[in-house]
Amino acid sequence: MTAAFDSTLAHNAFEAVRPAWTPGDHCVERTVTTSDGVALAVRDYGSDRADAPTVVLLHGLCLSQESWEPQVCQMRRRWGNRIRIISYDHRGHGRSADAPMSTYRIEQLAADLSEVLTALRVTGPLTLAGHSMGGMTALAYFARPASHRPVEPQGLVLVGTAAGGVAERGVSRLLATPATVAVFGLVDRMPRRATENVVSAWLRPVGAALSRCAGNAAVALAADAVRTASLTTATGFLPSLKSYNAYGVLASIAAKTIIVSGGTDVLTPASHSRDMAAAIPDAIHLHHPAAGHMLLQDASDCVGNAIARAMDMFGRSGRAARAGLSRSCAGHLAVIVS
Repeated sequence: MTAAFDSTLAHNAFEAVRPAWTPGDHCVERTVTTSDGVALAVRDYGSDRADAPTVVLLHGLCLSQESWEPQVCQMRRRWGNRIRIISYDHRGHGRSADAPMSTYRIEQLAADLSEVLTALRVTGPLTLAGHSMGGMTALAYFARPASHRPVEPQGLVLVGTAAGGVAERGVSRLLATPATVAVFGLVDRMPRRATENVVSAWLRPVGAALSRCAGNAAVALAADAVRTASLTTATGFLPSLKSYNAYGVLASIAAKTIIVSGGTDVLTPASHSRDMAAAIPDAIHLHHPAAGHMLLQDASDCVGNAIARAMDMFGRSGRAARAGLSRSCAGHLAVIVS
């Protein structure tokens, strides 16, 4: 039975399990149960200060919070418990529970984010960092009514993502075919065994495109994620990705925004990032010609520094801050849009 969400946490179950990676990380693994009963696996790297700057890391489709491991390690080494880091697996991903396919929508992920923020009592300055579908989730959070945003983000980092038109560019144009709706209906209604071969064949071009782009571990991770993701997760979000459009909210975003794109990204080509950078006031766009969709690995240090800059951890502003960010990504082409 589904109960209404209660900000007093009556419907949020917490479970401290074990520290992750090293004891000094002060990581607590929690379970946050959403208002519709989906258990989300959360990692909370706390701070000694209740008002510490907080970053929430949002992963992409068919990935998990583990994809942010390079940035978590970097931030913990650099800032220790001066900041709070929260990551979690979206519904149907990683160690989080599955949910009805009808709930596999970007708007629902933004609602889940709201519940996580409330459940974990986030009060310090908030930065949202999203990769791919995680970036779309962050933008969908900004599109929610103010009364449905428990915390107003002061920083925003968008990595390899888009504000809409996903089915119009790159290999994601596969979403524009009638097969998207057909495959969704097939998986939603038929036994898994009867649909596995059909869906695998439909997703195979995505994995092949990823594999052709580069021969590094990041691409292998992405291709493997596509191959091993559950059918309901891999196909459940497709109609939502096809119809997703957050362009209307971009001009109203007041958060300090840094956008990172890759020149060989076939899933969310850099043109998406250029569009967002032009529409979000004072946004900074960093473009990496040799990086693919897996920028969290391909450009790990730069993504970590972009998060720190969005959180204002360097305590600088204006042109000096932008110049410092460009230097932190030395070796790449940095395109600054203001």
